[in-house]
Amino acid sequence: MGDAGAARPATLEARGWGWRYATRRAWAASETSFTIEAGERVLLLGASGSGKSTLLQGLAGVLGGADEGEQEGSLLVDGRSAAEARGRVGLVLQDPDSQTILARVGDDAAFGCENLGVAREEIWSRVRAALDAVGLDVPLDRSTAALSGGQKQRLALAGVVAMRPGAVLLDEPTANLDPAGVIEVRDAVARVLDVTGATLVVIEHRIDAWLPLVDRVIVLAPGGGVVADGDPRTVLTERGAELASAGVWVPGIRPSSPPRPVASPGDVLLSAERLVVGRAPGSPAAGPLDLDVRAGEALGIVGPNGVGKSTLGLTLAGLLPAQGGIVRAADDVAAGAALVRGRRRERADPAAWSSTALLTRIGTVLQEPEHQILRSTVRDELEVGPRALGIEAGEVAARVDELLERLRLAPLAGANPYTLSGGEKRRLTVAAMLAARPRIVVLDEPTYGQDARTWSELVAIIAALRDGVDDRGPLGVITITHDDAVLDALAARRFALTAPTGVPA
Repeated sequence: MGDAGAARPATLEARGWGWRYATRRAWAASETSFTIEAGERVLLLGASGSGKSTLLQGLAGVLGGADEGEQEGSLLVDGRSAAEARGRVGLVLQDPDSQTILARVGDDAAFGCENLGVAREEIWSRVRAALDAVGLDVPLDRSTAALSGGQKQRLALAGVVAMRPGAVLLDEPTANLDPAGVIEVRDAVARVLDVTGATLVVIEHRIDAWLPLVDRVIVLAPGGGVVADGDPRTVLTERGAELASAGVWVPGIRPSSPPRPVASPGDVLLSAERLVVGRAPGSPAAGPLDLDVRAGEALGIVGPNGVGKSTLGLTLAGLLPAQGGIVRAADDVAAGAALVRGRRRERADPAAWSSTALLTRIGTVLQEPEHQILRSTVRDELEVGPRALGIEAGEVAARVDELLERLRLAPLAGANPYTLSGGEKRRLTVAAMLAARPRIVVLDEPTYGQDARTWSELVAIIAALRDGVDDRGPLGVITITHDDAVLDALAARRFALTAPTGVPA
C-alpha cells in the first residue's frame, strides 16, 4: 500500500460550544464541551436534531460567518480556531452524489488538493496513494457516474485523504448504502486510519458495524451538552436503556413497531407490465418487470446499490417515462387526471399526467431531501402542494398544522429547511408529500437519518397510510429501502430487484 500521507493527528476540542442558525430561535447545538486527543477514534451519537452534523461542520470550519448564525464558546483544532485550521480536518457527508464534483475518478480525487494549492507534480502521487488506501482499484479516467454508491463514498474519502488532514470527520457515510456497501466503506476507513493514524469522528445511527473500529463514544443531549462519554462497552451497557429512550440506536434494543395489518390487500391501484426503466434514453437500468401495487399493502423494493431501485420508483411515480412496457393506474386513480400536452401516452400512464394531477394521485419522497425542497421555511414547504391544488386557505392551514404536530416539526415551522438535520429534512419531505393527500405513495429510503424514536414514528405513519386514516381509505405504499426492519414492521411484500430483471421474493 502506498504512502497516503501520515500527517500529524489532530486534537479536537469544544469549549462550551454552541451554534444557532440565523433563521432559528432554538440553538442547533449548545453547551458542548469535550477534548478528543490526537489519534482517538470517536463515535458521535445523539437523537435526531441534537446537533451532531452541525458540530462536525463547525469542526471542519464550514459553518459560515456571523451572517449565517451565532456561535457561543469555541471549537479548536490543535489549539487554533477551527475556522482557521481547515486544512487539518476533512469532512465526508451522507450523500455520495453530492460530493462527486468532476466527471473522472482521478480528477475528482485531486479536486481538494488543487484547492489547497498542492504542487501539481505532487497531487497525482497523493491521489494514487489515497485511492490505494481506500481500496478503490479503478482507472483514474473511470467515469464517476459509473461508480456504485459504495465506490462513490470511498472516492469522497480518498479525496479527503489526499489532502492529508489530521482528522477525518464522517457524517453518516453509509446511510444510503446497502449492507455490503456499509462494510466496504467501514473497511476503507479502517485502512485509512491504519495508514495515516488520523483522528476519527464518525456519526452513524446504526452503529453495529462501527463499534469494532472506535475506542470512545460521545453522546450529545437533545437539549444541549454531552450526556455520556466513555468507552463504547461501558456507555452502551450502563446507559443503554436511557440512551434508547432518548432515541439513540442501541444494539440489542429494537424500537417499537406498529401493529400488523388486519385486512387483506385491496384492489390494484398501479401495475407495471414488461416494464423497462432507465435514467438516460437507450440505457436501461432494470427490466423487464411485472408488479402490482395494491391498496392496503406495502410493497418493498429491495436489492443492492446500483440495480435501479430509485429509477424504478421514479418511473412508477410518473416522474420518469418508461423505456419499455407500461405503467398503468387503476381507472379510479387515473380518472380526471390532466395530461401534459405533447405526451402521446394513454391517460392511465402516470408519466402523461400534469404535475398537479400527480400531486393528489402519487406522492413521492426522494432519496435526498434537498432535491425536493422548494421554499425558505418549513411551513411554506408544507403549503406548496395544497396551494397548487387551489385549496382554501383555512383548509391549507389546518392540514399544515396537523402535519407539523404529527411529525414533530412544529417548533421548526419558521426555520429554513436547509438548516434542519438530516432526519428533520426527511420528516419534512414526508409531511410535504402527505399535505396533498395522494392515493399512492413512493418512499425512497424514508427512514434514513432517523434516530430510534423518529424511526418508530415514521414507520407508524407509513403503516397508518397503508391501513387508511381518513375518508380516502387504504393507500398503496411503495417503499425503497435497505432497512429490513422497516419492511418487517410494515409486513411488506418484497420485490427483489437485480440487474437486469426483478423477481418477486
